[in-house]
Amino acid sequence: MLSLKDCLDFCDMEQEEISAIAQHEHIPVIVAAELCDTLLHTEEGVRDLHSMLLDNIATALEHGEVERANELSRTYQHFQTSHPLAPRA
Repeated sequence: MLSLKDCLDFCDMEQEEISAIAQHEHIPVIVAAELCDTLLHTEEGVRDLHSMLLDNIATALEHGEVERANELSRTYQHFQTSHPLAPRA
C-alpha cells in the first residue's frame, strides 16, 4: 500500500505546493497529489495550478492573513520556477 509520502514523492511538486492545492480545492492532500500529477501533464493543467495558487494568495490577502499570503507567495515562486507557464500561441 502506498503511503502519503510515497504519493507526494511521486508527484513533481513540493509538499507545500500540493498542500496549497488541497486547501484551494478542499480535498485531502493525498487526493491533491493525484490531481496535481494529472494536471502537470498538460499546459492547460499547469495554467490551472498557477491559477489555484494565485487564488490562494488573493484569498489570504482578502482575509487579512498577510503572513499566510507571504508563505503562499514563496510557495508560488518556487512552483513558477519549477513549472513556468508556456507562452500562449
